Amino acid sequence: MPGDRLSLSTVMHVLSDAKAGGMETVRFYGGEPLLHPDLPGMIRYASELGLRSYVTTNGTHLGPKIGPLYEAGLRLATIGFYGVGDAYEAYTQRPGHFRRLEQSVETVRRLYGDRFQLQLNFVLLRPTCTVEALRAAWAFAERYGMFFHVDLASGSIPFFTGGAEDQLLLTSDHRDAAAEVACEMLRLKRGAPARFVHSEAFIRSIPDWLINGPAMRVPCNAYELLWIGADGTVQLCDTALPLGNVNRQRLRDILFSREHHRAARDGFQLNCPNCTCLVESRIQKDAASQRRYAVPLAGEER
Repeated sequence: MPGDRLSLSTVMHVLSDAKAGGMETVRFYGGEPLLHPDLPGMIRYASELGLRSYVTTNGTHLGPKIGPLYEAGLRLATIGFYGVGDAYEAYTQRPGHFRRLEQSVETVRRLYGDRFQLQLNFVLLRPTCTVEALRAAWAFAERYGMFFHVDLASGSIPFFTGGAEDQLLLTSDHRDAAAEVACEMLRLKRGAPARFVHSEAFIRSIPDWLINGPAMRVPCNAYELLWIGADGTVQLCDTALPLGNVNRQRLRDILFSREHHRAARDGFQLNCPNCTCLVESRIQKDAASQRRYAVPLAGEER
């Protein structure tokens, strides 16, 4: 967040309390987590506690900074991906950014090979919702030995709404395009199931998530999460259900409180903006969704 940054000591308290509360995984993201000068110390402390940690990054700083992070125990980075070449730079509005990403990933692979895991998070927006864009992203993931993951743009996330950003979201006019992309995803998954991390049921649900948005009535399991912002705000997820602030109280005093239980119930019952939080596991855990998305899409190859 612009103007805000958690201190190392605060993060260490958070990690200690999270481990004591039974959590197993911590994700560092932002903003851009690789810009935080104390990130290696955070990773190291998480590793000492036995927490599995990973970062979500735009990837351009990963190569130059991978050494201290690897030594601290980092073994996975997920990289937000918005297209290849000119398409990527049209989104980021930073000339030369795509080549910086390529060089960064090349550095990681040269230094650590498959000892360091990389995941491409293909952000599905209106500009990327084409078979051509999907295939280009898939080829990038294949070239660098990356897992392939899909992130869905959502109108409930402020980043994707307002002004020109509204042009990033899909409308009912784009349903055929979304279905075509989902069919191609299913074809790619069947050819390389170990690379494509999502289930077939979730992939079939993608057009509905993109077009219907908050009208998707699939119970949310955000009760498995805690989100902590750079200003210390604690929420159940990154869009809603506030619980407190770790700059004013310890996380251990927020965990399993009355407010935490209330937020968990509200999230499950969709008394919230109903974003695309945990959409994969929501489909997997909902029997009605499993039945619905077991049915092949029109045009799907079998």
